[in-house]
Amino acid sequence: MADQVPLDFDPPVRQIRNLLLGITDAHLTSPTPCPDWSVGALLDHLMGLSHAFTQGAQKKTDPVATGAPPPAPSRDHLNQRWRIRLPEVLDTLSRAWKVPAAWEGTAQVGGVTLPAAMHGTFAVNELTMHGWDLARATGQEYAADPRILEHLIEFLGQSPAGVPGLFALPVPTDDEASLLDQAVALAGRDPRWRPATAAL
Repeated sequence: MADQVPLDFDPPVRQIRNLLLGITDAHLTSPTPCPDWSVGALLDHLMGLSHAFTQGAQKKTDPVATGAPPPAPSRDHLNQRWRIRLPEVLDTLSRAWKVPAAWEGTAQVGGVTLPAAMHGTFAVNELTMHGWDLARATGQEYAADPRILEHLIEFLGQSPAGVPGLFALPVPTDDEASLLDQAVALAGRDPRWRPATAAL
């Protein structure tokens, strides 16, 4: 059914699920490329966004998920069973967007109503970028689907830069940057980012 919808959520979901296997409790306080977010806060964010975008795909109006922007992510709010729950909510998210109707009409996520197809692209972008964030923060390898990266590069290249809460300012890259580095840079991340301890 993936070929009937604009984007397949399975590749970024698989990447994150694999990364979760390499995250220890000690990583939860580690910094990430997202300013002020630890690994634990980023995992909390992934839990929340997965639920919110699932509700959007299903055209539901749960006020907790769709009616207002979510609270700031925090390691203190992270579900204690995140190793079990996060893979489950990610799989539910992926299944929800395999339904062609999820991409039709409008949808509401975080209090914002947009064309459903745009929300779907936002969700794939979130999963892809935060997968990269987790990999860098925890010293793991990361490989994204080239077809998704090409789509995101076009999407991010047409999106307004520097919108608080949505898009950071792009980071310059050289002409030979990989597709992943191009997408990461357009999303406002430095492709060369490493935890400070990695340089010691």
